[in-house]
Amino acid sequence: MTSLLRILRFAPQLHRLYLGIAVSSVLAAVLALATPFLIGAATDRIVAAVAGETDVAEAVTAVTWLAVAFLAVEVATTLVVSVGGYWGDVMAARMRTILSTRYFEQLLHLPQRYFDTAITGRVVNRLNRTINELTQFLQFFANNAFTMLITTAAVLVITAFYWWPLAILLAVVFPVYMWLTARTSAKWQVWEGEKNTEVDVASGRFAEVVSQMSVVRAYNRQDHELTGFRDRFLRTVEITRQQSRFWHGMDAGRRLALNVAFGAMYLIVFVRTAQGLFSVGDMVILLQLMNMARQPIFSMSFLVDSAQRAVAGSKDYFEVLAEERERAGGAALAAASASAESAGADAPRVPAEPRADVVPGAPDVPADVPAVRFDDVSFAYDADASRPVLDRVSFDIPRGARVALVGESGGGKSTIAHLLLGLYPVTSGRIEVFGQDVAGLDLAALRGRIATVFQEPSLFSGTVRENIAYADPDASDERVRAAAKAAYAHRFVAAFDDGYEQVIGERGLRLSGGQKQRIAVARAVLKDAPILVLDEATSALDTKSERLVQAALEDLMVGRSSLIVAHRLSTIASVDRIVTLRGGQVQEIGTPAELAESGGIYAQLLELQRAGTQEARKMLKEYGLSG
Repeated sequence: MTSLLRILRFAPQLHRLYLGIAVSSVLAAVLALATPFLIGAATDRIVAAVAGETDVAEAVTAVTWLAVAFLAVEVATTLVVSVGGYWGDVMAARMRTILSTRYFEQLLHLPQRYFDTAITGRVVNRLNRTINELTQFLQFFANNAFTMLITTAAVLVITAFYWWPLAILLAVVFPVYMWLTARTSAKWQVWEGEKNTEVDVASGRFAEVVSQMSVVRAYNRQDHELTGFRDRFLRTVEITRQQSRFWHGMDAGRRLALNVAFGAMYLIVFVRTAQGLFSVGDMVILLQLMNMARQPIFSMSFLVDSAQRAVAGSKDYFEVLAEERERAGGAALAAASASAESAGADAPRVPAEPRADVVPGAPDVPADVPAVRFDDVSFAYDADASRPVLDRVSFDIPRGARVALVGESGGGKSTIAHLLLGLYPVTSGRIEVFGQDVAGLDLAALRGRIATVFQEPSLFSGTVRENIAYADPDASDERVRAAAKAAYAHRFVAAFDDGYEQVIGERGLRLSGGQKQRIAVARAVLKDAPILVLDEATSALDTKSERLVQAALEDLMVGRSSLIVAHRLSTIASVDRIVTLRGGQVQEIGTPAELAESGGIYAQLLELQRAGTQEARKMLKEYGLSG
C-alpha cells in the first residue's frame, strides 16, 4: 500500500478531481440510502390499506408520490454517478500521463551504465504493465471506494437505530472479511511478481527478435525463438493455476462464511418481524440495508485484487525511479516533466527555448587552452575489473586540430569517445573541455559542444528532416538542406517521392548504410558544435559510400577540434596528431610522419598495410583496421 500512497503523492494537482469524485460518491451513497426508506414507507401504506386500517385512495395517492420520489432519486443517482465516473476517467488519463512522463524522464536521466545491461523490451513492457495496472486500480478505487465506505458506515448507523445487536453483527463481519482477504492477497502477490518476471523476459526477447529478424531468419532460428517465447508464457499459465486455485478456494470459503452470517441476520429480522417487534416496512428497510452492505463486502475482493496487481506492478516502476541519475541532465528535461505533470494530458506544447549551450565555435578562453585534454585518465566499466580499460591516459586535442586514435580492438578507443561525452564518469584522472573539468560541467552543456558520428548511425522513425534536425528541431528548411548538401545527402533525399518529408522507417530501415550515415553526418553538420567525435564513422560502408561520407567528414572537420577513431589508415594520413594505444595505455603521440619513422605501433601497421598479405590483413583487423 505504500507504493499506492507514493503514487498519489506524485500527483497533488489531481486532488481537485479526487475531491470531486469523493463529493459525487457521498451524494450517490446518500441517494441510494433513500431507496430503502421509500420502499419501506410504501410497503407500510400498502399493508395498512390491505388490512383496512387506512383508506385505499389515500394509500394509492401516497404510494404514487413515493414512486415519483423513487424515480427522482434514481435519476439523480444516475446523473451523480455519471459525473463521478467522468471525473474518474479524466483522473485516470491524467494519472497515466504523469506516471508515464515521470518514468520516461527518469530513463532520460539515468547513466549509460543502466542501458548497457537493460533490455529494451523489458523496459517498455514494465512501463505498459505498471501504468495499466496502476491506472485501472486508481480508477476503480476513485469510482467505487468512497461509495463503498460511506454506504457501509451509513448502513451500520441506521441498523443500530433499529436494533443495535444486528449492527454489531454487521460490524464484526466487515473487519473479519477484510482480514481474510488481506491474508489471501499476500501470497497472491508473490505469484503475481513471478508472472511479471516471466512476461518481462519474454517481452524483452520479443523486442530483440523483431529488431533483428533478418539474423533470426538467416540462421533458421524461428522455431527456437518461438519455443522459448511460448515456454515463458506457459510458465505463467502454471503459476496462474496455483494462484487461481488458492485465490478462488479462499474466496469461496470467505463467501460461504459471509452467506452463513447474513443468513443468520435475515433469520433474526424475520423472527422479530413475526414477533411484532418490527413492522413489515421496517423489515423491508432492514433487508435492503443488509443487501446494500453485502455489495461492498463482495466488492472488497475485487478492490484488493486490483490493489495487489498495482502494488506488484509498481515495484518495478519504483525500482527504476530509485536508480541514481546522472549528475546533471539539463534543465529542459525537468521543465518538460513538470509541465506535463502540472497541466495534464490536455496541456498545450510549449515551444522549447533556444539552446544556449550549442555554440558555433569555442568558448571565449585563451587560444593556448586545448579543446580537449585527457590528464592521467583511468577507467573500468566494472569496479571489480582486474584491469582497467584505460590506464593513466594523457593527451591533448589543440584548438582546431585533428587527432586520431589508433590501437587494438577493445583497447579503449571508443571508450575515450564515450568518456568525452560524459556517458561514464572516469575512475581517476581528469578530462577538460576548453579548460573546464568535465566532472563539474552540466552534461547538457558539455554535450552541446560536441557533435558525434558513430559507426552505427542511430536514426529514428519519422522523416528525413526530423532526423537531420534532431539537434535543433526549430532549424529552418534552408539550414536543413544546407546541412544535407554538406553531407552529400541532398541528391538522394531530393529523389525521394516526399523529399525531406520522406518517412524512413524504424532505425532508417528504408535507407542504405551509406544513406543513413550521410544523414547522421548532416545531423552533426547542423549541430555546428566546436568539437567533433568520429567513432569509426565509415567502417560499415561500401567503397563508394565511404568515399562520399569521408568527403563530407573532411569538410565537417574544417575549423573544428576533431577526435577520430579510424578503421582505415589512409583516412588519418593527413591528421595533425596520432595517439596510439596498447593495453589501455598511450604508447606514442606524434604526427603521422613522426610515427611512421618511430618503429612503433603506427609504423608497424603501415608495414602491414604495404605487405598486403592475408596474414597482414588479419593482423590489421585485430586493430579494427581494413587495408
